[in-house]
This record gives sequence, C-alpha cells and structure tokens, in this order.
Amino acid sequence: MPMRLLFITAEPCPTFRADVNSLFGRSLPSFGVFSDVVTTRVPNHDGPVAWGGGRAFVCNSAGGGALKHLRKFFHCARHTLAADKTSYQAVQVRDMPFLAAFCMVIARLNGLPFFYWMSYPIPEGQMMRAKRRSTRYVSPKAWLLWLRGRIGQALVHRVVLPGADHVFVQSEHMKRNVVALGVSSARVTPVPMGVDLAAVRALDLVPSDDARLADRPVLVYLGTLDPVRQIEVLFEMLARVRREGSDALLVLIGDTHDKAYRAWLMAKAREAGIEEHVLWTGWLSMNEAWRYVLAGRVGLSPIPRGYLLDAGSPTKVPEYLSLGIPVVCNDNPDQQIAIETSGAGLCVPYTGEDFARAVLKLLNEDDAVRSRRINAGYRYISSNRDYQIIARDIADVYRNLSSAAADSSNSIKNP
Repeated sequence: MPMRLLFITAEPCPTFRADVNSLFGRSLPSFGVFSDVVTTRVPNHDGPVAWGGGRAFVCNSAGGGALKHLRKFFHCARHTLAADKTSYQAVQVRDMPFLAAFCMVIARLNGLPFFYWMSYPIPEGQMMRAKRRSTRYVSPKAWLLWLRGRIGQALVHRVVLPGADHVFVQSEHMKRNVVALGVSSARVTPVPMGVDLAAVRALDLVPSDDARLADRPVLVYLGTLDPVRQIEVLFEMLARVRREGSDALLVLIGDTHDKAYRAWLMAKAREAGIEEHVLWTGWLSMNEAWRYVLAGRVGLSPIPRGYLLDAGSPTKVPEYLSLGIPVVCNDNPDQQIAIETSGAGLCVPYTGEDFARAVLKLLNEDDAVRSRRINAGYRYISSNRDYQIIARDIADVYRNLSSAAADSSNSIKNP
C-alpha cells in the first residue's frame, strides 16, 4: 500500500545529494513510498523545482544568515502544522535539530508518527568548526556557532532521539553511537550511501580526453579539499610513489571555499616536490567529474579518523566501484566494510607511506587481477549499494512503521 511522508530536509532544492535525490526522489517511489519535500530553493534557481518523490514546497533562501534561517523555520513549520493523517503517514525531518524538536511536537498533536533522519552529527560538527575558528582569531560568530551546536546537541540527545518513533542514520557505526545514548536498537536503521546504477549506465560516459592524462597512471581523488580531509597526506603519498619510478599523476577533482587553505595546499605540493604532477580541476559537473574518474587507474578515498567522520558513509567508494576503478581507502568503518567485503581495492591506515604502498600494489597488478577487482566491486555495489536495493529495504521499514502506527491507533480507538 502506498504511503506518503512530509519530508523536511536541510538541503535546498534542486539537490544533487544522492541520499536525497536518488533515494527519495527516484528510487523509493517505485516501491510505493512517496514524499512531499519541504525546504528552500537553491539560490538563483528561478525555474520550477522538479521533485520525483511528490510535491516540492520551497521558499526563497535569500537574505542574511538569521533571516534565511527564520524564513525556512516558519516555512517548514507552516507545512508541518497543516499536515494531517488524511494526507500523510508520517513527518520526517533530516539534519535539523531545532526544527526536528518543533515538528515532532506538532506531528504528535496531529496524530502522525515522527522520524528523524541523521546523515551527520550536525551539532557536534558546528561545535568543532567553532573551536577551529576560535583558535585562529576571536570571533563572535564562532561563539554563536558553538552555542547553536551545544543547544542543538542537547535537543537531539535529550528530546529528538528519545522521542522519535524511528531514527534513520548513515552507518552501522553511527547506529552504535545512537544506541549508546540510550535509544533502542530496534528504533534505529542505518542507510548507507549508494549509487543509482541505472542512472550511471544511462549516462554512457567515456573517459576524459584531457591531454594531460595521456599515457600516465592517473590517481583520482573526487571530493572536497577542506581541511578535515587532510589532502596534504596525498602529496606525501605521490612523492613516495614517484620515487619508486612511477610517472603517476594525481588528479584532485573538487575544491575548498577557503582560499587561504587552498593556497596552503598548493604550497605543500611545492614543498613535496610534486607540484607539476598534481592536476587541480576545481569543482566540475557530475558527468565531467566522473569522466576523469573513468580515466583513472586508482581511486583514492581518504577519510581521516575521528568521531564525526567515523559515523559517516562516504560516497566516493561506491562511486568509484560503480565506475569500474579499484580503490585505495583508509579504515573509515563504512568504507572498510565495503572494500574488505568486496575485495575491490585495499584498505590501509591514512599515512603517506601506507597509501603509497597500496597504490603501487594496485598499479603493478596484471590485467587479470585488475579485472577481478573491478568485477568484484561492481557485484558488491549492485548487490548492496544500488539505490534500488537500498530503497527496497527502506520501503519495507517504512511500511512496517506505518502498519505499527495504524495498529496502535486502532487499539486506542477500540480498547
């Protein structure tokens, strides 16, 4: 039986986040789970917002920080207040502690189940960013960010997680963190990042024809260059790989909004003596970025260890494997499971020496071994991380939750 969610999300629309667009916008509807998304409009997007999961209720996101947050809060609150059991089977909020606490109360008053979707420990991330800013200079904004994170953490831990009918998290590791806070394991479902394999196949992409890649073993990193990723370790890795006689080229597909940090990274590449062997593409469209990945021999997925990133489910490994490229990654819990289960790459500690050793091993493998890794990776993704597979399983969870809520409502009406 079809069901419909009121889905309040932090991401503006249209969004390219796979766990929003691919899962809720395309895959879940094919299993009878629809969602009306409530969020802001992407700045400078004037056309209609297409949302495959149902209707899109978007508001203008223009204005300063406080004004933007207030506008979104009242926009989401208005649609939550109007939600009832004739239109929806549940209200779900993603990654917004303050709105989640408010919407949970309204959902209860309207007789609707409430679900919280936690893709990242948002409050803890805010406090960490605030501390990082305050160590560089005194900033009132940093203190306000820390306070916002501290209040948000208290709301999530003491109100939202204990009160939600169900909690969806990013990984098994994040589930363990949530259960450690006292939430019943039965009320927590991990939903790892995946890939829409049908959409990837439909693109029919070919490797990039960038002449700078010609006749060189290309090592590809796709993602943010923000400080948390410690990209400078890859420069140490490349220097070691080249000292072993390889003519490897490191392609960094992505960027950082911190111009000073970008300049620092470039200086570190010069210090390592590999400046001429690093290609900085900046941000690219998804299709163009994937064409560079297709031209690679090895995909790199460094996710430094720590409370925040350990809880995540990195997108890079599923993307690399779906595009047929073996991976060197470090021991982030989620991607370690993917690589060790599939055998489609190597998982090592995140040091320049360990990454260099793993990269050289993959570069030196013969075509038969490489082909086995590529096929193993594709089989793993198609069986475990294709969004059609993920959507099928999550749709069952939603239906079971909806049935349980209906049974509970009937028992109250007919004691």
